[in-house]
Amino acid sequence: MEDKIIELAYALDTFYFLVMGAFVMWMAAGFTMLESGLVRAKNTAEILTKNIALYSIAVIMYMIVGYNLMYPATGTGIIPGLSFFLGADHATDAVIASGGDIYYSGIADHFFQVVFVATACSIISGAVAERMKLWPFLLFCVFMTSIIYPVQGYWKWGGGFLDEAGFSDFAGSGVVHLCGAAAALAGVMVLGARSGKYTDGKVNAMPGANLPLATLGTFILWLGWFGFNGGSELIISNVSEANAVSMILVNTNLAAAGGVMGALILSKMMFGKSDLTMALNGAIGGLVSITAEPLAPTPGLALIVGFIGGLIVVFSIIGLDKLRIDDPVGAISAHGTCGIWGLLAVSLTSGSFGTQLYGTIVIFLWTFIVSYLFWSAINMIYGLRVNANQEDEGVDIAECGLEAYPEFSKSMDSAPSVYPKK
Repeated sequence: MEDKIIELAYALDTFYFLVMGAFVMWMAAGFTMLESGLVRAKNTAEILTKNIALYSIAVIMYMIVGYNLMYPATGTGIIPGLSFFLGADHATDAVIASGGDIYYSGIADHFFQVVFVATACSIISGAVAERMKLWPFLLFCVFMTSIIYPVQGYWKWGGGFLDEAGFSDFAGSGVVHLCGAAAALAGVMVLGARSGKYTDGKVNAMPGANLPLATLGTFILWLGWFGFNGGSELIISNVSEANAVSMILVNTNLAAAGGVMGALILSKMMFGKSDLTMALNGAIGGLVSITAEPLAPTPGLALIVGFIGGLIVVFSIIGLDKLRIDDPVGAISAHGTCGIWGLLAVSLTSGSFGTQLYGTIVIFLWTFIVSYLFWSAINMIYGLRVNANQEDEGVDIAECGLEAYPEFSKSMDSAPSVYPKK
């Protein structure tokens, strides 16, 4: 009977893991909707293509090599051992013999982890939107999912030197979100700003084409985040863990709500208007902020952490524009700046501020430097940016040969386009 209980708990925790992984996979739809809503109509089809392609690349490359780099059988703590493809899952006898210490499927772990690396790539997609060629971006995603992300993930989640140092990152404010944002920042710096974004010392607004779609995407991300953070508890088959998962979901929800209100209030105070795009990024900023430690804070503290994340988003977006770092969707701010805040906020409830700062710097420097080198190499060999005429007419036509909303425009060869020439 005891053996059957162990098997039942294993099945329950595995099922929970898989369902949470599916929730996180649904975040791919959220990023796709958010990004396509915040870019101009003439660039919609390309960003949709990027998102479904990057998810597919992440799934393939993480299966071939990424997962084994992140969770290697051997490693020095800095350099992981190298192996390829997924191994066999746990045998029934081994699970029973463990007495419950093996409590979920190893293959389920791969499924759950792969959607995290896809999330990191989705962050990059929005930041480099509207002027980058499609295939050089997808080539970078190969490097990101097979080398850049897994190595720094190994340092924390695979038992590497950051984990040994006591660095804490429960569900990935650093490993996932800061990593993706740092890679995005490097790409934007190599790529440059969109044509006309910064002129005569002014920041020119380039409004997104579909704010209802962007709002829907944000709600989808909010929902998926329950899997992101809740699934990272890894187990739910006993009272204490069920209670822990419940608290994680409550704190995640509160942090998102706090982020929305922080960004909305601050935008009203600064601009005199309630900026929807800031509110949307505030929600994401609040979610990113709580992701490093969603269990330890009280619900009230989780709300405060998210609220501060919402404030940070607004200041960060404005600050990056002042530095002429062009991020069409605010991804670097929501995931990067708030990711840093989330990692440091862990010290409010547990851990050492110095250790958290150390881990933050390591993840950022590794990802930024290596990404900058890869972006620069790709730019030298293939070129990253479409030409001025292609950017003007939209990368949909240049890269995909179609428009996302063809009923609202005519072929450039037959009639005037809704996208006017300068």
